Amino acid sequence: MNIHSVVQVLPQDNYTVYVYFDDGKIKLYDMAPLIGKGIFSKISDIDIFIDKCTVLNNTLAWDIEGNYNPYKCIDIDPIQIYEKGKDVKDPLIQSA
Repeated sequence: MNIHSVVQVLPQDNYTVYVYFDDGKIKLYDMAPLIGKGIFSKISDIDIFIDKCTVLNNTLAWDIEGNYNPYKCIDIDPIQIYEKGKDVKDPLIQSA
């Protein structure tokens, strides 16, 4: 299986994230079912969810400590995002 890298993320205020992959696919990944459970309780505040959302380890991640340490972040397996995320068009491109 080819594992694609995440190149950009765009968090939303409803605990979803637009996730851009290196092959051009864009997925909308819903984090809401995980928020408040286990390690994900650290990103249950929507401001933290949005502000700390980034790309680390070639995938969607939250840099809780603010030092871009790839070992101390919360990240999601890119295969999970690629397989379970909803295929979408780029939300940043306005339709004509």
